[in-house]
Amino acid sequence: MASPAQQLPPGWAAEWDPNNQRYLFIETATGHSQWEMPAVNPELGGMQPGMSPGMSPSVSPPPAGGPQHSKRRQYAAGQTQAYYGPVDGLAPQYGAAAPQPGGQPAQLFTPGLAADNQFQQQQMVAQQQPSYFAGSQPPPEPEYINAPGFGQQPAPAVGALADQFGQMNMGMKRPQLFTTNLLTAPPDPRELHRPPPDICLPPNSSISPSPYANADPSYQRCTLNAIPASSSLLNKSKIPLALILTPYRSLEKDEEPVPLVTDTVIARCRRCRTYINPYVQFIDGGNRWRCCMCNMSNEVPQLFDWDQVRNQPGDRWARAEMNHSVVEFVAPTEYMIRPPQAAVYVFLIDVSHAAIQSGMVATATRTILENLDRIPNDESRTKVAIVAFDASLYFFSMPPGTTDSSMLVVSDIDDVFLPKPTDLLVNLSEARASLESLLGRLGDMFADNNTIGSALGPALQAGFKLMTPIGGQIIVLSASLPSIGAGALKNREDPKILGTSKESGLLQSASPFYKTFAIECSRAQVSVDMFLFSASYQDVATLACLPHYTSGQTYFYPAFNASRTEDAIKFAHEFGEVLAMPVMLEAVMRVRASKNLRMSSFHGNFFVRSTDLLAMPAVPQDQSYAIEVTIEDTLTAPFVVFQTAVLHTTCYGERRIRVITLALPTTSNLSEVFASADQIAIATLLANKAVERSITHKLEDARDALFSKMVEMLQAYKQSMTAGGAGASAQLAIPDNMKMLPVLVLGLLKNVGIRQSAQIPPDLRAYAQALLTSLPSQLLIPNLCPTFYSLHNMPPECGTVGEHGVILPPPLPLTSERLERHGLFLIEDGQTIFLWVGRDSVPQLVMDVFNLPNYEVLRGGKTTLPLLENSFSQRVNAIVQKIREMRRGVYYPHLYVVKEDGEPPLRLWALSCLIQDRADVLPSYQQFIGQLRDKVNGSSY
Repeated sequence: MASPAQQLPPGWAAEWDPNNQRYLFIETATGHSQWEMPAVNPELGGMQPGMSPGMSPSVSPPPAGGPQHSKRRQYAAGQTQAYYGPVDGLAPQYGAAAPQPGGQPAQLFTPGLAADNQFQQQQMVAQQQPSYFAGSQPPPEPEYINAPGFGQQPAPAVGALADQFGQMNMGMKRPQLFTTNLLTAPPDPRELHRPPPDICLPPNSSISPSPYANADPSYQRCTLNAIPASSSLLNKSKIPLALILTPYRSLEKDEEPVPLVTDTVIARCRRCRTYINPYVQFIDGGNRWRCCMCNMSNEVPQLFDWDQVRNQPGDRWARAEMNHSVVEFVAPTEYMIRPPQAAVYVFLIDVSHAAIQSGMVATATRTILENLDRIPNDESRTKVAIVAFDASLYFFSMPPGTTDSSMLVVSDIDDVFLPKPTDLLVNLSEARASLESLLGRLGDMFADNNTIGSALGPALQAGFKLMTPIGGQIIVLSASLPSIGAGALKNREDPKILGTSKESGLLQSASPFYKTFAIECSRAQVSVDMFLFSASYQDVATLACLPHYTSGQTYFYPAFNASRTEDAIKFAHEFGEVLAMPVMLEAVMRVRASKNLRMSSFHGNFFVRSTDLLAMPAVPQDQSYAIEVTIEDTLTAPFVVFQTAVLHTTCYGERRIRVITLALPTTSNLSEVFASADQIAIATLLANKAVERSITHKLEDARDALFSKMVEMLQAYKQSMTAGGAGASAQLAIPDNMKMLPVLVLGLLKNVGIRQSAQIPPDLRAYAQALLTSLPSQLLIPNLCPTFYSLHNMPPECGTVGEHGVILPPPLPLTSERLERHGLFLIEDGQTIFLWVGRDSVPQLVMDVFNLPNYEVLRGGKTTLPLLENSFSQRVNAIVQKIREMRRGVYYPHLYVVKEDGEPPLRLWALSCLIQDRADVLPSYQQFIGQLRDKVNGSSY
């Protein structure tokens, strides 16, 4: 069969979307994109969506009845039917057009207006019963393997009107605005994977035709892809202006590395210090260049046109910095205060009774031992130290060239000192034998340790003393609340204040020691990573201060027990990935922007050293930052440029500068501001701001601020962009490119870090907040808006390997009305995977997946799926494996089996991921949209 690209009518392009494993169709004239094949008037010889070239466009639609089954699911379908359209009949597969009743012509989509029954016609959903229900005889090849998938039809193609408007717009391509009515358009989970709105730069903005001349959104994205020309226009839209950065993101297997400029010829503007990039202009016969930020004229360096490798004249147009928005320069000596530091790892390991009993020490030492070869050490300069602690400190002397190591105990924790000047911090290559021997014996040394108490503060001071002259990473593994010496903490967990206005106090640091110590660390280029394992209260909120100000990361394993293999595997995988991660050392980051744009506030794990210089002792991969931008005066240029520069030392000892450039057009048209809003970037910013507000004010204030911001944006759109204006309206209008924002905001309001509840332990809440402020968008969005799959009736290709890896099932809306009593479902949020098993699941399903005779003997809870000799088991395992591997970051999600009538806490936890349902005091999606509509209309009477 011909590929979709070959079947397209004129004026359309097809682009493969790896997240959804399907094509996205883009109308080249307008930039409008859609999932389904574009429809063309059949009279002009075009094809209807979903038809193969041989089909006649006049084929009558299939009958609506379809075969009926006697047994129906036992859920009230009223709301689903009203919202998602009728649920009987045969569903078209994804990408197929819904049949038009009575042979009516396809309707044009008018922004903001829903025609009679238009929504029901578009949203035909079928649920054909699979063979898994009680009383059926399992056939030799189970039918569930070939059952039809969920087939929900997305919004219709924008027709001739858009074409006409697109042709009127001569010259520069402009963002097109389409309106959606939230009351009649339920959220489609696939919309979250759509690319951000196109960046429509004026012609010839870039001196390079390269497709890489503008930053990929995974490195740097803006909440608006067209910048308002004045702050008053920005205020009118109520959309916040901010940059979302992940400057050091990991690369996928098939991605090219960031281009490296090795000749140390670095052209920078004399006035604003901007690095040369594809948006500058060459003037004066190419001898000078004009800065795209401040318009200063600068000389082109003499060696800019010289190829130092071949020692001959070079082509400046082929230089990486002229063609790529993300580029790295090898820094010359003037960018160094001292020679580049070696990578240093100091492990602080808790060996108190609780840590030994949980198996944490044994798992940690084994993981370090197994990953010694993965620790970055190409130049053989990496240094390592191990300090154990309970109520005392235990240093280990590891002389190079031997397999011996001796333990030195320091019991005076009030005045910490190093017991020996040498052999405590050792070269990894030289002392490899003694280090391996020590790691093999460490668990046994303390096996009978009954000491209770944790001198974490003094241990941190000792680690700091070891590495102050160089800098590096302190990796803390702690299994109890610090209770002795500097930084000792008290258990302040009080169930009575959970859910009250005083709860935010538990999310603030309880001791000034950790913030002051963190700032000392930052000054000495020391970063701290926290691995926390306690079964009881550990004050994550206070301990997370250290990673927060030193650009580290916090990892939390509540009630860790290595005797559960799932716990041991998760920790060993994540810890191993952290050890193997190439980090940027002694880094400073600054974001520059065009004239009249200023970076006003910063969110993320770093310390703001001066007004806009961010100090990062070690930058881990895939950590995200958000920076709010203020428009100080009218922008007169046709486009503006944001440039992020990170000066750092690689863990292989080379000083480099990573430069990321993003150019965005300016506009004085409010409709273009709305049409260019990036809902993913806005949600990422709102998550950061909500966490900050919950700590500085109250959790309730954070929730109110989120709701108010959503109302403000909807009001601004209604008043300026719809015919209703300021009056009350029966619809709730939003730009099509922002239609998933209400779901994301609802997901944020229901996230453990922000949610209104009197049941959430402070440690879990603090850890959830640490994730909200550090996860890159690719991991944060599923954390807010989980993914929900039906496995028992997924299409036959799901779980098999396709052109772009394992094919995932189509995602379902996040509501329990989609659950069926005989079904098997998967819900995942990037941190946890739930397999929901319905109570009427037939024995064949349970046998095929879990190798157990029936549902009754299946146990809920943390589990590892068996890989069985049947295709369904192999497909389910492949899907779970793909989910664990498909996103960036070190996280390895636990898998929980959830029985429909199983333990209530586990069941409620899984159901809390279905954010479109009502839960406790929190509204369902329909109720939330109703509240938004009332508020938007209420204030305009």
